[in-house]
Amino acid sequence: MTQTILARGAEAILMQEGSTLIKDRIKKGYRLPFLDEKLRKSRTKKEAKLLEKASFLINVPKIFSTDEKEKIEMQFIEGKKLSDWLDKLPEAEQVCEEIGKNTAKLHDADIIHGDLTTSNMILVENSKNKDYNSGNNETYNKESLHKKSDLLINDKNNISSEASIHRASEASENNFKVFFIDFGLGFNSRRIEDKAVDLHLLRQALEAKHFSNWQNLFSAVLKGYNSKDKAKILEQLKKVEARGRYKKH
Repeated sequence: MTQTILARGAEAILMQEGSTLIKDRIKKGYRLPFLDEKLRKSRTKKEAKLLEKASFLINVPKIFSTDEKEKIEMQFIEGKKLSDWLDKLPEAEQVCEEIGKNTAKLHDADIIHGDLTTSNMILVENSKNKDYNSGNNETYNKESLHKKSDLLINDKNNISSEASIHRASEASENNFKVFFIDFGLGFNSRRIEDKAVDLHLLRQALEAKHFSNWQNLFSAVLKGYNSKDKAKILEQLKKVEARGRYKKH
């Protein structure tokens, strides 16, 4: 089957092959070969684990296979890149509220996305949703989630597996789904600071890319952001933003 290059970044090449997206980490000639292989292997493994863990909670691409050194083969999500479409959507604030809900679910499971922008989100609307319903996609199938439940059961600070299964498989009230993609800069953290920085990055992305209405959009994000530590995280967010303003001056 023919492979089509979708994007070529500093760290990886993204290729589509039918309904599969292949993320292939690029070799770095300036590194010692053994170090380059170690880094690519570590980052690939970490990203795959984060995607699998996130699949309990929100819409993310399903992983098909992982090459131990450099490649992840995952589900290609056929939809709209949110950064290109958010400003054109009549339900833009509703979409942002959903983003806030999804971000809170990640943070309550101590998952930091690391690059939380609308460029790393795919919007699947209306009729396309049938292709990603929980009953038709193994990622959101309860039986498969039980098989993977050790990802969450072993961490007492994460959401219980039963609660996670319910969150991942519950029917959406919206006519769209928002898929989070590219966890390449993601990591696990319980720190309030890291969760506040994640929100700060999203705020900056909205201000830069969707500047005509970014304040309303970010307000909608915060409306949906119902994290168990919301008060602490939003208080820390103020401090993060203050540091940013100080640096500008």
